[in-house]
Amino acid sequence: MFTILVYKSRVQIDMSASDVYQLVKAAAVKNANRDISGVLLFDGDYFLQYLEGPDGEIRDLYNSISMDSRHRKIVKLMEDQSPTRRFGVWYMHAIDVNTLHGDDLNEILSQGASFQPVNLGLPSHDRVLKMITAFASASWTDNDSHFEPENWEFQIKPSQFNAVVNTKNAAPCQFAFQPILNPISGEVSSIEALIRSQSGGPPSDCFKGLSPEDLYLFDLESKQYAFELASQMNLGKCKLSVNLLPMSLVRIPNAVERLLSYITDVGLVPQQVIVEITEEESITNFEDFQSALKSLRSAGISVAIDDFGAGFAGLTLLSRFQPEKLKIDRQIIDGVHYDGPKQAIVKAIIECAHSLGITIIAEGVETVEEWCWLQSVGVDLFQGYLFARPKLNGTPDIQWPVLKQV
Repeated sequence: MFTILVYKSRVQIDMSASDVYQLVKAAAVKNANRDISGVLLFDGDYFLQYLEGPDGEIRDLYNSISMDSRHRKIVKLMEDQSPTRRFGVWYMHAIDVNTLHGDDLNEILSQGASFQPVNLGLPSHDRVLKMITAFASASWTDNDSHFEPENWEFQIKPSQFNAVVNTKNAAPCQFAFQPILNPISGEVSSIEALIRSQSGGPPSDCFKGLSPEDLYLFDLESKQYAFELASQMNLGKCKLSVNLLPMSLVRIPNAVERLLSYITDVGLVPQQVIVEITEEESITNFEDFQSALKSLRSAGISVAIDDFGAGFAGLTLLSRFQPEKLKIDRQIIDGVHYDGPKQAIVKAIIECAHSLGITIIAEGVETVEEWCWLQSVGVDLFQGYLFARPKLNGTPDIQWPVLKQV
């Protein structure tokens, strides 16, 4: 069994095709000793490299490649296993795609392909062949813009919202507040109320030991305290986001009416509230759930899907109701700037959502590299430690990105 790995990167220094051929010629000797074979494509600006060989050797080589200053924006497109080599007759081969015409690429790849024990060539449905063909035809491009990490610095600005006074020391829970913002316009779109235990601990401490019915009731009733705290903030045009389990809207009688009373009792209006529906549990009675969503929207409350891509419903939920906002789960956001499959997923989500008029939020953004990539592909709003950490019973100061002065 062999490990196969495909990555793309952008050339960091001036490099001609001749330089690349010399580089690969020298690397072929080292690769032969490590039992690694493959192919490197070059178009003058970008590399696409396919590597195959023993797992440990491939990982060591990729680690070295990732540290090589001659290129940047290294993105892993594929890592898999195979019983055979695709390009066993080469220890490494370079192809300048700018010199190719017609079927030249397929002919070259066919010469190098050596599926064992029978040479089957590269079938048209082969994933690697599709990646190589896409690269050679320039059907994908990098998202180059001024959203480069080195172009930005961050400045802390005090919270624009009023301080909050904790008036219920005996409350069964607390809330930490975290902004959801547009880094380019400098606007805070909404503040999310994140539930915490009585002692300020994680959400799991709040729900520990509760029966399903008690859990749903607690989930709904806890929002009273979130609304009371938010009413002290002077939200203005900013909205408040609260999380609800989808079945809380179904299993608790008159859940929507109760939620509306919690809002109006503290002087807020429904138009100031966004209900984030989490995907952490399955929806067993979709008709009643959909009816509750209609009631929410009829009252003026906006709806968002939280943790999209990590839960039970996913695309099925999106196909059956379209929220105003969709939050991409942080597990997809984490390291997206160097992960090809995650990038493809995020781009597909953005294209789908924007075609339906849905605002995209990236949650869990922690590095400037993640933000720059996400901003460049069209994410609308952001939430994460890069900008502000949640603050217990209050709103945090925010780190805003500012272009560096040249």
